[in-house]
Amino acid sequence: MNRVLIYVQHLLGVGHLHRTAAIARALVRDGFETMLVSGGYPDTTLDRLDGIQFRQLPPARAADASFRIILDAHGNQVDEAWWQSRRAALFALSDGFKPDAVLTELFPFARRPMRHELLPWLAHLHEMQPRPLIYSSVRDILVDRPKPQRDLDALNWLRSYYDGAFVHGDPTLIPFERTFPLATTVQDLLIYTGYIVEHAPARATSDGRDEVLVSAGGGAVGLPLFHAAIAARPLSQAKDATWRLLVSPMEAPDAVAELKARSPAGVIVDQARPDFPAMLQHCRLSISKAGYNTVMETLHARARAVIVPFAGGDETEQALRAELLAARGAMAYLRESELTPQSLAAAIDRALAAPKPQDSHVDLDGAAHTARLLREKLALRKNPIAR
Repeated sequence: MNRVLIYVQHLLGVGHLHRTAAIARALVRDGFETMLVSGGYPDTTLDRLDGIQFRQLPPARAADASFRIILDAHGNQVDEAWWQSRRAALFALSDGFKPDAVLTELFPFARRPMRHELLPWLAHLHEMQPRPLIYSSVRDILVDRPKPQRDLDALNWLRSYYDGAFVHGDPTLIPFERTFPLATTVQDLLIYTGYIVEHAPARATSDGRDEVLVSAGGGAVGLPLFHAAIAARPLSQAKDATWRLLVSPMEAPDAVAELKARSPAGVIVDQARPDFPAMLQHCRLSISKAGYNTVMETLHARARAVIVPFAGGDETEQALRAELLAARGAMAYLRESELTPQSLAAAIDRALAAPKPQDSHVDLDGAAHTARLLREKLALRKNPIAR
């Protein structure tokens, strides 16, 4: 049985962890022995890890949306002793597991602060006998990077340490070079998989039926959207529907208490839930940020939707994805800078008046494709004559 180790570090929201978990599940279904190594804070909404060896590193998160300062489990800025501890943990995990292949989520294209542990670990993996195949696992869109040297570093690290990069996107929607211009120089290393989305909901549920679902992913960035939604409800054509606010456990308890106090009858303040994809299947409307996972789950469910992309810090990824999908007529789009109860109500009415979305013509089979492609790469390595 081939063994695959996946490394993921979520710093603000938990979307990265959920996306890599979906890949891990696909690998298990395809017969791989799979270890998922997470460096972020533990996530209570992550489930269905049967068959996956889940390992938690000493957790870290970003201090804010700039991602410039990394904090440890106690809220202190990490120091060299902390990095040494994490490096030792990574070395021990890979030495014990002896993977045939390793995937690093986002790195080397992003997660630059984690280079303090990843570059030594990648060098260590190259010394293993036999050396595992090493691939980057990267989403469709990168955040704008103000310093060109960062792109050059990513390119050099890719060439030095990696066998290729699985790009979890569809070039018919957006090619990788749109946000990583140097991709044109390494086209031979880029492998498009399609988008990652769970095709089987976590569990069936009647919750969400004919409801307006308001969500903001797994980070602590949703309160403006939730408050705007409460105020927009009586102004919209969905004023008689039940509205359900799905709040991240990362939000401050006092802020959640205030949200509940301000919610009138007909508005449910709920926690972010692993059965959210199942709820999308029969909701009246989804109102959300434009994170990768939520958008792809919404496309798969063919749900009517309004997306308000997160634009904090240096974030540009969600706005670009929202613009592209709105141009296809897949979702109604509202800029975060224009978010008011009135503008949100108008966007809701546009989405409800539009025909129910049909096939988006975007490849949503990325998890299965990733497993198949990795199996093919490993088979070619064992039998190079088959090339």
